[in-house]
Amino acid sequence: MASVATATTLGKNPAQGSLARPSLVSVGTIVWLSSELMFFAALFAIYFTIRSVSTEWPPKETVLNTKFDGFITVILVLSSVTCQAGVFAAEERRIRRSGPLVKFWRWGLREWLVLTFIMGAIFVGGQIFEYTNYVRENFNTGGGMTISSSAYGSIFYLATGFHALHVSGGLVAFVFLLARLQRGRFTPEKLTSTIVVSYYWHFVDVVWIVIFTVVYLVPQPGK
Repeated sequence: MASVATATTLGKNPAQGSLARPSLVSVGTIVWLSSELMFFAALFAIYFTIRSVSTEWPPKETVLNTKFDGFITVILVLSSVTCQAGVFAAEERRIRRSGPLVKFWRWGLREWLVLTFIMGAIFVGGQIFEYTNYVRENFNTGGGMTISSSAYGSIFYLATGFHALHVSGGLVAFVFLLARLQRGRFTPEKLTSTIVVSYYWHFVDVVWIVIFTVVYLVPQPGK
């Protein structure tokens, strides 16, 4: 990942890096994301520990909406592609589109970031919709789940909920980045900001792929 940050000479500012040395901001971001990875690793450890001592996992009244979550997963994964397309546009100093909106191959950084934000917002909205359905079903029929209905419900909301918070944090970062692009010229600092935000976004995408695989796709005991 550091090679992306050094693909363009960014000047003499050590924080922005150079061809000979990676950006200090990028390196710091990678170190921070490594600590976040340890946090999610702890959640997976909790998940598998509780699962190993549970006789029924998940509870028989809990039916996950795998198809719906698969749909929003595809949207989130594709948003990683659009985010990286924005990085490539930024490295070429294409900040705004140079043609009609329908010609996406001529989009600039701003258009790719807006699309990525929309896709991320759809994912978060989808998770909120799913949570609402599970809670409503639990109150109405005893099915579904809440965070206190079972050990499975607790770890489910803990893992997916913390991830949703991380995605929401990424959306806030996109808003700040888009606001910065509206002011002044495109500077090396703005390029570095674009790159490190993309690191974060790719990270939350990869984490969700693992969560989706473990929670929704891995065969459950006795099934």
